[in-house]
Amino acid sequence: MPALNVEFSDRELEDLRQIAKERGTSMKALVREAAAADIARHRALQEGAEAFRRFFSAHADEFAAAFPDDEPPSVRGEGRAA
Repeated sequence: MPALNVEFSDRELEDLRQIAKERGTSMKALVREAAAADIARHRALQEGAEAFRRFFSAHADEFAAAFPDDEPPSVRGEGRAA
């Protein structure tokens, strides 16, 4: 399995040791879990943004009608293609 060397300050390293000890896990497992959680969060945010873009595109005319002042000047009065 590929590996990655990560540098921490003395304070960060001591904090990691303490947290790992409190959780009854290794520092390696703690850091890996944190990275995996951030990766999952990033993917979820990307998927959520894509779902929003699809929803907004599918309902663009409704948004334009509900919020006409938020439409860009080039779009106002030109209508939208459905």
